[in-house]
Amino acid sequence: MDQGIYLITLVGTALVLFAAFSSLIAFRFGAPLLLIFLGIGLAAGTDGLGLDFDNAALAYFIGSLALAVILFDSGFGTSFSSFRQAAAPALVLATIGVVMTAGLVGVATYYVTDFTWLEAFLLGATVASTDAAAVFFLLRVGNISVRERVRSTLEVESGSNDPIAIFLTLSLVSLISSGEALQADTLATDIALGFLQQMGIGLVAGVLGGYAIVRLVMWLKLEQGLLPIFVLALSLLVFALAGAMGGSGFLAVYVAGLIAGSARLRSTALLKRFQDGVTWLAQIIMFLVLGLFATPSQFAAIALPALFIGLFLIFVARPLAVMLCLLPFRFAPAENAFISWVGLRGAVSILLAITPLIDGLENGRPLFNIVFIIVLVSLVVQGWSVGPLARRLALTLPPRMGPLNKVELELPGSARHELLAYRVVAGSPVERGQRIPRWAKPSLVVRDGRSMTYQYAGRLSAGDHVYIFVPDRYPRLLDRLFASPVAMDPEDAEFFGAFAVDPDRPASDIEAAYAPGLSEEEQQMTIADLVRGRLGGRAEYGDRATLGSIELIVRDVDEDGKITAIGLSLEPPASTVRVPMFLSPGDLLRRLFRRGTNGTPG
Repeated sequence: MDQGIYLITLVGTALVLFAAFSSLIAFRFGAPLLLIFLGIGLAAGTDGLGLDFDNAALAYFIGSLALAVILFDSGFGTSFSSFRQAAAPALVLATIGVVMTAGLVGVATYYVTDFTWLEAFLLGATVASTDAAAVFFLLRVGNISVRERVRSTLEVESGSNDPIAIFLTLSLVSLISSGEALQADTLATDIALGFLQQMGIGLVAGVLGGYAIVRLVMWLKLEQGLLPIFVLALSLLVFALAGAMGGSGFLAVYVAGLIAGSARLRSTALLKRFQDGVTWLAQIIMFLVLGLFATPSQFAAIALPALFIGLFLIFVARPLAVMLCLLPFRFAPAENAFISWVGLRGAVSILLAITPLIDGLENGRPLFNIVFIIVLVSLVVQGWSVGPLARRLALTLPPRMGPLNKVELELPGSARHELLAYRVVAGSPVERGQRIPRWAKPSLVVRDGRSMTYQYAGRLSAGDHVYIFVPDRYPRLLDRLFASPVAMDPEDAEFFGAFAVDPDRPASDIEAAYAPGLSEEEQQMTIADLVRGRLGGRAEYGDRATLGSIELIVRDVDEDGKITAIGLSLEPPASTVRVPMFLSPGDLLRRLFRRGTNGTPG
């Protein structure tokens, strides 16, 4: 029997295992995990252990399938409420922002390389979109808790901007490879029609595919072990059909995931666990393959221009595009700065840089090498600093509750219901005597190895295990009842303001006390309505509304989004960095990473 099969399997599984093991190092030291995956691929490649992988078409195929899996999971994990809140700014960034970034980087590339204008704009298009895998990893897996509006905007943007970058890249590759003379009028028309076709077919296919996934999962009574595989196969079918019809398969699979994830599917917890594992595997394989495909010995010849373009993208192109795109949406300067900084480039950019090689473009290899270095620069410079920057900009949120010990179970035949198992924590509200709401149905209490009904258990004590039967969309109030008290440090207390104000009081009280310049109409509102209006109609935990010299901070909201507690701050927190709307890259660096002699930000 051919020993090559075993050798390939041995090397492949060894690389995947080593990549998975390296996550322990990344989580311990805060390293960008995706950078480690990429580094392992480089170390195993031609200039490392000597694995020769130079098949551009196969690398693109593997990367495209992995990206489709990642985008479906990204959409599946994004709630409709988050999508609605961030849809407008995120979609502007994902369309106009991508085009602006591509144009700015293209101009810079033309003047520091020997590329033609079309080749320069092609390079700009390959690095124009943020990487969903990198952004989702940093924000979700990295446990960086930032304001909901900022988080949602970044996640929706990263999940939806790839189709635009892919369309621009493929259009420019086709244009360059054809060698036809440019005619501005026909070129603009062709690009516009091609864009509408790709996005239109992709959107329709995604919506229809998403609803088809929901209906099939509800209709077919598949075994639980087959269900996740069935959903994964359907998502790839949506991706393939949209692409075969001339649409954007990546947009289709993201939209399908968004619709499927927001539906009340059975076995949702099982699907999420399976997709988490598959997405991790897809990320590892994609980054390893792209690392294997690169040739680091060729990097020296283009290192300086690539480094310049990477820094230009980070400090000029991305911030300028974000600033102009978000102007109508009233983001705070600090939020603008953070959204600009979290525009990480990753596997998508490297994947798109392979397309010129597949089509045999003259400068395909130098373009690929430059893009690879840009991605490395982005992951190193931005990946290490996202958490510290969020804290410096005062965008991190104090925890709403302490540690919680909970297990979610789905029972056969219990459609739309779940069994939650909580362990009572010392100091939690239920341990102090607070009753469980009537809409929840506690069915069993296990105490010291003995089981008893909830009615006869009496007052719950620390260490008890309580089993509660609830609807699958149960209010998160239960979590807060069983969580331990939050350990609030002085900085967190300062975050919420000096004292509390009654959200139901008239806003005229604020005007009388602090004269922030409210209009007559605003003074007739309640303080809660005033804050919600200043925040664009929706308030989330930790949101801040600036009124003259004071700030009103949302301390808590209920399950329906109603503000239930507001804090008032007479001064911004000491850790807040005020970032002007127009700031040079040098000034931005000094503002973000310099401290004054008194220990406050410089």
